[in-house]
Amino acid sequence: MNDGWKFRNRCGTIPPLMPEQPQPPKTSAAPVFAHSMLREIYEQPHAIRETISRNTADGAIFPAALQPIVASGSSRHAGLAGEIMLEDLANVSVDVEYSSEYCYRSTHADHNPIVVVITQSGETADTIAAQREALRRGAKTVAISNVADATIVREASAALLTYAGIERAVPATKSFTAQLTLLYLLALFLARKRSGMAPEVAARHLRSLLELPAGIEASVDVWNTQAEQCARRYQRAKTLMFLGRGVHYAIAREGALKLKEISYVQAEGLPAGELRHGPNALVDDKLPIFVLATRDPSDPGSMLRYQKTLAILEYLKGRGGKAIAIAVAADGEEVASLADRVITVPAASELLLPILEVVPLQLFAYHFAVLNGANVDNPRNLVKAVISE
Repeated sequence: MNDGWKFRNRCGTIPPLMPEQPQPPKTSAAPVFAHSMLREIYEQPHAIRETISRNTADGAIFPAALQPIVASGSSRHAGLAGEIMLEDLANVSVDVEYSSEYCYRSTHADHNPIVVVITQSGETADTIAAQREALRRGAKTVAISNVADATIVREASAALLTYAGIERAVPATKSFTAQLTLLYLLALFLARKRSGMAPEVAARHLRSLLELPAGIEASVDVWNTQAEQCARRYQRAKTLMFLGRGVHYAIAREGALKLKEISYVQAEGLPAGELRHGPNALVDDKLPIFVLATRDPSDPGSMLRYQKTLAILEYLKGRGGKAIAIAVAADGEEVASLADRVITVPAASELLLPILEVVPLQLFAYHFAVLNGANVDNPRNLVKAVISE
């Protein structure tokens, strides 16, 4: 972590966590992956664990406050999810901007904003330019990066690091889920600092976050098989749609971006409620539509969104649409009655479900691209860091 980042939890530490989650038994031979992208998808549990452990100590979370968030590509989708995490958990007003557009915005409405800039490489030209403009306007900046000595980190007022490790494939996978993890930690810190969240409540949230890596490890092989089957079923599709509500809209955007990045087909991520406002004209039996239909039974808002999403699935079915639903395991049968295919994820809280549900979408994009002969590790026209505006 940047030596200049010295924040401690001024509201008191969160009670110590439960003992570290047991690790799965090690096998004698490491798995062999055909591509770096697939290996990095499988490495996400480790990336999430490292990001948590390096940003917490003795129950204390170190990040500080933020308001506007500036990012590009997958990092912006992490910011969109982070916006809802921060607003729901910490009652902090957040705006999410494209880095490439930030410099052309008027000055901030808030008199003392903190601008968070998110970039995997730390060298993205648009995001560096946005941070410099924020600093010129007198704002404090917090850089989130996977590279400790990157330009964005050196120039920031303070920096927070993800610990995803080297990501050799151009498409972001483990760096994306590590960003979501770090943003959730930020939300918990702010909830303690600004909103008076009780220490035991924050500790419960943190324990739930720590359970995610084991859930991914237990499911990823099944997801891989199901994603490949879906990719074979829809291999000839030239256009796909991804739908999500609330925090899941960010994951719909990310699923669409991942697919278009590596397979060169048109894919669009939309809020599920916007389907009937024009995009429904595209619905037919040739358009695969991914629908994020997960829910958290303890969250009334999540339950309402789930019921509305079931109505969308019913609408699609009635018009011959081909829906691939992502649902929690307990709802598999109910959702399967309305969808062409269902991939289930473990139960989790509403704001943590995105970290789970994005992994099957990454795997689908991977297999779809491989089946269509694309270079998934180095897609055409793409680079890991866009260093020119």
